Amino acid sequence: MGRSVPQRIMRVVLTRELIVHTAVELVERAGPDALSMRAVAEELGVSAMATYRHVASKEDLIEGMAEYVMATLDVPDEQEADWRDEARALIRAFREIAREFPRSLALVLESRTRIPVTLRAIERAVALCVRAGLDGPTAIAVMRSIMAFTLGAQLREAGLGRMLARDPGDPAEAVKALGEAEFPHVVAQREALLDADADADFEFGIALFLAAIEAKAAALRDPR
Repeated sequence: MGRSVPQRIMRVVLTRELIVHTAVELVERAGPDALSMRAVAEELGVSAMATYRHVASKEDLIEGMAEYVMATLDVPDEQEADWRDEARALIRAFREIAREFPRSLALVLESRTRIPVTLRAIERAVALCVRAGLDGPTAIAVMRSIMAFTLGAQLREAGLGRMLARDPGDPAEAVKALGEAEFPHVVAQREALLDADADADFEFGIALFLAAIEAKAAALRDPR
């Protein structure tokens, strides 16, 4: 009787990059509340202590995730073009990040990490608002509002996709079943409501922000 051949044990070669990548995948799949050093270690099939040799703490892990996520942000080069064109390009670039990593980006923004690529994007956004005629505090408020709009639009889009996957029924039928007396505007505008175009909605939102920036700048120049 021949000797049995021992199974080869596959060992994970841990690196900081692998741990961060695994954390991002975990958050995108299960949400920010699922993130912990132990959970990431379980995803990798190693002990939590093994991960601490590469990542000092959960806060350090989130900082690594911020670097991972924001590294793909394509901040357009500063030009002498109209500030509106540069603003559109920057907002669209941020949307691409939100599309790829919506849950991780929400976690990163909530944690208030301060990595260079994030600060470059913030600096650029505020500079564009100042060029448009806003004062510093207003520029900061606008920058935060735009970031919230961009991320919120993507989270809404992703959430709608998950909802439709769980309930594949025809939403038009649900709207038709509403009482017109209670929801007169929803019923009257049901075609527009159900004609969802995420890209068109996002571009409409950008146009609203740019118009609001111009109006606010005009009010600052002439406060009468």
